[in-house]
Amino acid sequence: MAFTAADVKNLREMTGVGMMDCKKALVETDGDMDKAVEYLREKGLAKAAKKAGRIAAEGMSYVCVENGAAALVEVNCETDFCAKSDAFVAFVKDIAKTVLECNPADVDALMNCKYVGTDLTVAETMPEKVMSIGENLQIRRFVRVDTNTSVGYVHAGGKIGVLVNLAVEGGIDATEIGKNVAMQIAALNPRFWDKSQVSQEVLDEEKKVALALMDQDPKMASKPAQVKEKIVMGKMNKFYQENCLLQQEFVRGDLFTGSVEGYIADAAKKLGGSVKFVNAVRFATGEGIEKKQEDFAAEVAAQMNMGK
Repeated sequence: MAFTAADVKNLREMTGVGMMDCKKALVETDGDMDKAVEYLREKGLAKAAKKAGRIAAEGMSYVCVENGAAALVEVNCETDFCAKSDAFVAFVKDIAKTVLECNPADVDALMNCKYVGTDLTVAETMPEKVMSIGENLQIRRFVRVDTNTSVGYVHAGGKIGVLVNLAVEGGIDATEIGKNVAMQIAALNPRFWDKSQVSQEVLDEEKKVALALMDQDPKMASKPAQVKEKIVMGKMNKFYQENCLLQQEFVRGDLFTGSVEGYIADAAKKLGGSVKFVNAVRFATGEGIEKKQEDFAAEVAAQMNMGK
């Protein structure tokens, strides 16, 4: 019995299982919809689909650097307990390696890549991982870089992942420099990398706020406009120091006293070369995902009532 794309769509809507698995089920059952549903249930995929509706806001951000390329990935699960499990951590690391090897354009393209070490695609592997790990799993995002020198840093077991890209000259090893900069980014989460990235719109808004505050201050309101302007410019320098990575005070005061860009230049010079910050990416696991609010008292009460 032949089947159409509409049949695949209908089966997906009936079961919640992915398109590729629905298509395979219809192929295996010669297009019989009822048998295809039964096929998916027997494979455990329908159960995995049920888990797929649950909120996955925990998880892990992880950085993998190999052979001059680097990948930063975020994979989500439902609970912090799962995020720390060996099976989940291994899965996240495999996804990072798959990104490195396949170089997909986006998450959809990644799903069609061969899962590292197997002949199955990531999409084909996901239901089995959901079943074996026991929670909804979502590959949320990734970045891949294969230019310059990349250094990764993972904080608190994957709560934050940072990938720093540096232009290195002189044949020096800039790993420690990159890691220290990545730790700064993880800790302070700057809005901008450099003051040159701050738009005129942002500057105008900051100046507007600073002037308004001075006008509300009895001691400052009567001062001449040029004095206020000079004070505002001083506040802009403070704004850069608080919001721009390279202008921030370097947090590792035991290594260097001054700005981050000063630290990078000083550390590179001591190694006999030069290093310039190019770019960075910071993932905070679960940021922006609305987490389910658990009411444990209600949950226990519900379980006790079920037992009556």
